[in-house]
Amino acid sequence: MDILSETIAAIRTGNPASGMFVRHAPWGRRYPVVPGAGFHVMLQGSCWMVPPEGESIALGPGDVLFMPRGANHVLVDSLDTPITEVARPGEPREITGPGVRAALVCGAYELGRSRSHPLLDELPEFIHLPARPGRHPALRAAVDLLAAEIAEPRPGTDAAIPALLDTLLLFMLRAWFDEQAEVERESPGWAGAFTDPAVAAALHAIHGEPERSWTVPELGVIAGVSRATLARRFTATVGEPPLSYVTRWRMLSAARLLRETDIPLASVARKVGYQSEFAFAKAFKREYGQAPGQYRRAEDKPSVIAV
Repeated sequence: MDILSETIAAIRTGNPASGMFVRHAPWGRRYPVVPGAGFHVMLQGSCWMVPPEGESIALGPGDVLFMPRGANHVLVDSLDTPITEVARPGEPREITGPGVRAALVCGAYELGRSRSHPLLDELPEFIHLPARPGRHPALRAAVDLLAAEIAEPRPGTDAAIPALLDTLLLFMLRAWFDEQAEVERESPGWAGAFTDPAVAAALHAIHGEPERSWTVPELGVIAGVSRATLARRFTATVGEPPLSYVTRWRMLSAARLLRETDIPLASVARKVGYQSEFAFAKAFKREYGQAPGQYRRAEDKPSVIAV
């Protein structure tokens, strides 16, 4: 059971969106909040990312900027350039001009925000992954492949781009967790959850059998540590106690089944550990604010994200 892949699959909804964005200086573009995660990859030239609060970030060729919660921000060629555009569907991808050319790949992922996951909740609003020789070669390769498909579409591009976007999301997260693990030997948060053998073993068990009536002592046996030790280390890295995470993962798994399959609600309930469809519906509504059937119907309606 690949914890990172399973987690992303559980919280991802809809289809990712991406596109090439080309402007010539001077230019300034505002990106409103999106219902998910967003990213920018600087392919040519340079620019500044200006957040609502805090310091601006300089982006150079090859740099990746990831927004785990789709935060509002601005991109400008220079810090004294006024904002003249707002990202919206249907706008021109390239505007020519006399100034220096800047080319970016911009994209967004839809995420189920009605029930979030601590893996993304703990991340900063903006993650800057600078292009440095020898660092994160897999991420660099995914960026190059995605840029090539967007710049020069060929037969199969429509299938290649969504797959590359999903790969890029995983590689951005992997790069961030790798960097955090290098900062401290005992990394806090999910970087530590992946590297702590006891916590990782417990997570594998929970993800592999969400239908099982887990107890902390049982998870401790699997993890090879005492109940108290597991509870302490699990809470410190994952962000909540083991049994709270069991409930969270059950609900995320149920939501995924409702989105991606048409199996009966009773079957969904059993797959996530509820013998009664009524008990499952009550628990699901408590977490998502709507009944499972309503959630399934609502998720059939696609949304549009501007990139």
